[in-house]
Amino acid sequence: MTTAHSAGGGFERRDIDLGNWRTAPYSSWSFQNVSEMVPSAIIKGTGKAERPPLHLGDVAKVIWKDAAGDFLSVPGVLEATHTDAFVVLRKGRIAGEWYGPTCDPAKPHLIFSVSKSVTGLMAGILEARGDLSMDQPIVDHVPEIAGSAYEDASVRQLFDMQISVDFSEDYLDKTGGYDRYRRATAWNPEKPGEGPSDLLTFLATIGKGPAEHGTIHAYRSPNTDLAGFVLERAAGQRFHEMVETLLWQPMRAHSDAAITVDRLGVARAAGGISVTARDLARLGELVRVGGRGIVPMRWIDDIRTAGDKAIWAAGDQAKLFDGGCYRSYWYCPSEHELAAIGIHGQWIWIDFARDVVIAKQSCQPLPEDAATDDLLIATFRAVAQAL
Repeated sequence: MTTAHSAGGGFERRDIDLGNWRTAPYSSWSFQNVSEMVPSAIIKGTGKAERPPLHLGDVAKVIWKDAAGDFLSVPGVLEATHTDAFVVLRKGRIAGEWYGPTCDPAKPHLIFSVSKSVTGLMAGILEARGDLSMDQPIVDHVPEIAGSAYEDASVRQLFDMQISVDFSEDYLDKTGGYDRYRRATAWNPEKPGEGPSDLLTFLATIGKGPAEHGTIHAYRSPNTDLAGFVLERAAGQRFHEMVETLLWQPMRAHSDAAITVDRLGVARAAGGISVTARDLARLGELVRVGGRGIVPMRWIDDIRTAGDKAIWAAGDQAKLFDGGCYRSYWYCPSEHELAAIGIHGQWIWIDFARDVVIAKQSCQPLPEDAATDDLLIATFRAVAQAL
């Protein structure tokens, strides 16, 4: 009888369905086989062959102390945080990499909200082409959202998560707004007696919150799905096609990526992208070196310097990075660091001062885990400093 993956796991493929695919232990398989769960569009890479996986090398020797004075090591942290893949680049070269027992390095892995950071880069490309103005009202591009929370908000506010919406980012919700959102993305099964939905129809139902737009940092995933519509309308091209032609192929990603789509074929720009760990690291390296003319350097500089620290400090993620900020769907932990973060342990970490890029893909059982986030941030910083 065929198991879901060759490394075992105590379950079979038939045990996994749309209702449980994001839960442990099934996620150790499904995060690398998302297209079997949710309809997906392909983002073609160059097809260039990868070298065989390497090893951690000197990265394995990095040791540091935690707040309690206990010694920590990279292999120990990787094992403890349900890591599937870990790639460290120093000046563009692999300084170390590691893969978990159920991970196939050649398969694209779901990166959840790191997808948002890809969407942020796409906006920079379209703005440089003259297709997009960040100061425009969202409704100019997507008139269907008139009457919703987004009607009087700007594209810039959308990309900086400064929209006031009556919506809770509750990843474990099974009966409320987030469940309806997930069903609209085709990530959750439909409920008896309720007709099928789609992303745009759902987005148009979101009401405005009590604050004014542009005054708060409020991390809400539907914002980025709406941003995907804005980019499609601005470019006159489907989201996965523009990522392929304007970013993925030009940066010479080796492998095909994929992105989930709703029942109408609309890509989930907020969290639906799957990529290999090495291509994820290549994306981080593209940002570290200033975009290579693919993403404008001016846009990357704007991401690094133009975030509003006061709005971040008053927002709902302030504890993640004290003194940080957020811009164009990228986190700015400090003046020399950037991060892209997805639930269940997906990361790009960039240290510009030390020329280091780290990519991590995981199948953490919980969507959010503050203690694990703190541990990983300390790990990334220890690795970057050691290199």
